[in-house]
Amino acid sequence: MTYAQIHPVILCGGSGTRLWPLSRKSHPKQFARLFGGESLLQATVRRLGDIGCSNPVMMTGNDYRFMVGEQLAEIGCQARIVIEPEGRNTAPAIAAAAEMISAIDPDALILVLPSDHLLSDVDDFRNALGSAVAAANDGYPVTFGVTPDRPETGYGYIELSGSAASANEAVEFLRFVEKPDEANARRMLETGRYLWNSGMFLFSVKSLRAMFEKHAPVLMKTAASAVAGGTQDLDFFRLGAGYSECLNISIDYALMEHETGMVVPISGGWNDMGSWITVWRESEHDDEGVAAGKGTLAVDCHDTLLRSEDTDMLVVGLGLKNIIAVATRDAVLVADMDHSEDVKEVVARLSARGYRQAEEFARCHRPWGWYETLALGPRFQVKNIMVKPGGILSLQSHVHRAEHWVVVVGTARVTVGEEVRLLGENESVYIPLGARHRLENPGKLAMHLIEVQTGAYLGEDDIVRYEDVYSRT
Repeated sequence: MTYAQIHPVILCGGSGTRLWPLSRKSHPKQFARLFGGESLLQATVRRLGDIGCSNPVMMTGNDYRFMVGEQLAEIGCQARIVIEPEGRNTAPAIAAAAEMISAIDPDALILVLPSDHLLSDVDDFRNALGSAVAAANDGYPVTFGVTPDRPETGYGYIELSGSAASANEAVEFLRFVEKPDEANARRMLETGRYLWNSGMFLFSVKSLRAMFEKHAPVLMKTAASAVAGGTQDLDFFRLGAGYSECLNISIDYALMEHETGMVVPISGGWNDMGSWITVWRESEHDDEGVAAGKGTLAVDCHDTLLRSEDTDMLVVGLGLKNIIAVATRDAVLVADMDHSEDVKEVVARLSARGYRQAEEFARCHRPWGWYETLALGPRFQVKNIMVKPGGILSLQSHVHRAEHWVVVVGTARVTVGEEVRLLGENESVYIPLGARHRLENPGKLAMHLIEVQTGAYLGEDDIVRYEDVYSRT
């Protein structure tokens, strides 16, 4: 069976605070490489290519547009990247995508997927799609449920109209159930009539638009207006500002709770990667249930997750049980596994107290590369700056600081005032306060330089941009 009629819509604008400190607002979990070579987003996109779907529509925020583009380029995927002016939950994003896809293919099927889920059994999902396509072509909204193997309190549930269905068989569902407490989760597991809600959906574009017009007509009209008022911005499509007026509501509340539909069970290999305990479950364990990654040592530990996200940070666990310990360069989380769902509350408290680590990493990603602070004092800051091949920083100036650049790897093309020059390794240049300047990498390898800033104010908002190839304001 071919799935070319399926147009995936991948939701990739979330911040993923429950996987802090690895996932933060500046670089959330869908872009993280939790299990090695590829990110969760890349795995999601690659899976769709393996199945044979059409090129996806990526719904993301302004801050993540270049991350999405870069990660797609790494795996050679073509996609339409759509920028939401403001995150308004899943229903507005899906409504806008439906308008765009309907204009291209009015007979299309829309497959809605989160970008941060793990789905290891691709063959099982392909088979599930076969049943889902038939139901969607008949006009039913279709969701995918996961057969539960434990009384999970971190997931929502779907109640079936009858007894549990066979794997990949489309059956009618009765209702969606919010995350239960443990007693209700056990009761639902025992009945055999409930599935975990995977957050994945399949609709025909015609039936989806009809459902929006029936249950959320104002939202649909606002989303359609945002599409009509959208503009092309480099390789991205930017929805009109009116999108921010859309009701902030999920697809479950907006549509699915008001509709009779079908659910297709998938047998396994699924995980929403929504908390550290789910990462522990998907990681390799020793005989004592310990998942200890590179840069860690576990001694007399049981049912424990140890992770180090920095090559210079050694994590040692001694006599631990039921513990999560995750270390990055600038933050360490130590938590009982039973409280893994509460990490987002910790992030909220850190943010309220003004801790930078709540939302930002020491390494800050930019469309041209990244930078990280090596040292910071009252009137100076030292940074390591990496500019990828072809990367170009904006033509800019600073009101409060001067800078000194020393190239340590590669070649830099530097503009200072009217002068343009090439700098090789161990060569340097001084940027006076107020001077217009630009940095480029004309080479084929990543270029690194050390930047020393001096001045009364060293904040990132002390930038006046005159030209920018990435269209940043």
